[in-house]
Amino acid sequence: MIESKPVKKSVSEIRFNLFSPEDIKKVSAAKIVTPELYNIDGYPVDGGLMDLRLGAIDPGVRCRTCGGRLKECLGHPGSIDLARPVIHLKYVPLIELGLRCFCRDCGKLLLADKDLERYSQSERAKKAKDAKKCPHCGALHEKVKLDKPTSFFIGKTRLFPTEIRETLVNIPNEELKKIGVNTTTCRPEWSILTMLLVPPVTVRPSIILESGERSEDDLTHKLSDIIRANQRLWENLNAGAPEVIIEDLWDLLQFHITTFFDNSVAKIPPARHRSGQPLKTIMERIKGKEGRIRKNLAGKRVNYSGRTVISPDPSIAINEVGIPFEIAKVVTVAESVTDLNIEKLKKLIQKAEEYPGANYVIRPDGKRKKISADLKEEIINELTPGYKVERHLQDGDVVLFNRHPSLHRGSLMAHFVRVLPGRTFRLHPAVAAPYNADFDGDEMNIHSPQTEEARAEAKILLDVKRNLISPKNNTNLIGCIGDAITGNYLLGDEEFTREYANQLLFKAGIENIISKKMVKGSEIFSSIIPKVSFKNESVEIKNGELIRGKINKTLFGSEDGEFIKVLEKEVGTNITFETIRNVFNLGIKYLSDRGISISVEDFDLDKATIEAGEEVIKKAEKKTEEIIEEYNKGELEVIPGKTGEQSREIRILQTLNEVRTKIGEIVKENIPESNPVNPMIKSGGGGNILNITQMACCVGQQA
Repeated sequence: MIESKPVKKSVSEIRFNLFSPEDIKKVSAAKIVTPELYNIDGYPVDGGLMDLRLGAIDPGVRCRTCGGRLKECLGHPGSIDLARPVIHLKYVPLIELGLRCFCRDCGKLLLADKDLERYSQSERAKKAKDAKKCPHCGALHEKVKLDKPTSFFIGKTRLFPTEIRETLVNIPNEELKKIGVNTTTCRPEWSILTMLLVPPVTVRPSIILESGERSEDDLTHKLSDIIRANQRLWENLNAGAPEVIIEDLWDLLQFHITTFFDNSVAKIPPARHRSGQPLKTIMERIKGKEGRIRKNLAGKRVNYSGRTVISPDPSIAINEVGIPFEIAKVVTVAESVTDLNIEKLKKLIQKAEEYPGANYVIRPDGKRKKISADLKEEIINELTPGYKVERHLQDGDVVLFNRHPSLHRGSLMAHFVRVLPGRTFRLHPAVAAPYNADFDGDEMNIHSPQTEEARAEAKILLDVKRNLISPKNNTNLIGCIGDAITGNYLLGDEEFTREYANQLLFKAGIENIISKKMVKGSEIFSSIIPKVSFKNESVEIKNGELIRGKINKTLFGSEDGEFIKVLEKEVGTNITFETIRNVFNLGIKYLSDRGISISVEDFDLDKATIEAGEEVIKKAEKKTEEIIEEYNKGELEVIPGKTGEQSREIRILQTLNEVRTKIGEIVKENIPESNPVNPMIKSGGGGNILNITQMACCVGQQA
């Protein structure tokens, strides 16, 4: 037996060609000659825009080109013969290149043969554009000007597409290759359209409204306008109408074809519906956020997902997510029926409309049945192992939780469901850092995995507990933030009665009991951390006892919590997460009891500090005046690569920005320990000395 090996191929490149008139003729299945769409009986007209040779769009008919029905036929393009050539909007740069770089008499590149070796292909084009005279035949060249979007002029004489096409046809392939034009895929005269390719009906399907009337696609409307303008131009040409009328009709045809490709061109009024709404033509369908690529290909709407605003909830577990009832009833989990769970699932089907219930049943052959009041009994009776029941989300189900923009793998993790009243997703603040989430209106998404494999992957690879340490730089992604850090920092200083200490632990959900009559804050903290030793510049912990320093963000902060990494190594992930949660709760419960408030007076400085600050400002002003004086006298040293004026500005900015730094240092030395802002800054809970400097003393030069 010969073993067959799979053939593996990869796409190395995609190339887009410009269609030549011959190509258009080849692919065209029908010539479109009339703007009419349907006859009196509602049947597509032959030679009309809905011609059956262009594809089948109704369930009852077959395509006359391939014989396929609605879902089998992909559609076939048609073509319109244009009465006069028009310019293809998207290839105007190619036409401009052809007119400016090549001689209109002999068709050669406006660059002497001896100069070809000296320049690259793009440089040759630049040099040829500036030539006043052809080095080959000596013909003089007046510059071709482009009046956007599609009009070309020499001096005040307009060049019409027919003349442009004649010029471009004369350019030999060898000459075009000199400036890098690939002549097998693109000849410049092909960008002057003599035939227009009509998209198949499958690209522009019509819809039937509730009233029974057909509503046609924007592209079909636009193509009708093109055919009408084209017919009028034919009739006037055949009747020998004056040149002025011909030119007007020609411009009208050009307008319709331009807006067919792109209806948002500068200097051209967009084509509109009767309602005044601009038509959505080819370009608008492809580009931008609402275009085919970004909206329908790169990202699609998905089932089994929900999105809403997030809010903080420190009372849930770090790897849980609070989900509103409204979402839990719509986002479902497909649970396979077995002998063990069949009774439980029958109960869920029985109370389908309530919570927790179920929405659909999937039969072994893949057919879905919606559970409704009149079908309940029938579904319950036919339920056997092998069926799947799409039940509501319940506590303990695993879901993926994601915040945009997703910049690293911590932006999408698996959380366990807690169904809660309210309309927002609840997130533990300790896990906000990897998502870069704050609670000022951020929205997040949940996705419910639908297969056992997906659920296993979510639990084993994506669970929050598996993402404690960042793969980027080995810092911890999850830890205490804000008030939790400040609260623990303040707790370490105080002494409490046994009763208060136990009350505090109970409020934080910690089941430790302290028996000493008077107890220090650092001892309460020590009672909730595992028996692990740790030491750094500011803190020392010996066998689970805080013996030196204050509790700050170097212990449990997110990103700089060094102790968290030690814990994970020594006692494992689960105990580490439990400890983070306990420390977090202790900090916020103590701070809620104690309170911290700042008044305007806390930013008042003593007289000596203010005078020192003013002295710094005076010196800086004097230095600035000296710089300006030096510049005026022409004595200022110029920074390499900058002008005299730029050097002056840079020097002034340097001088004035130093003010902020110097005053910051003075304030830092003189701000009293008792100031209520101090604990926040020193613990790393929030803020820095720069904020204090700016509020208390001076806002520096904002460049």
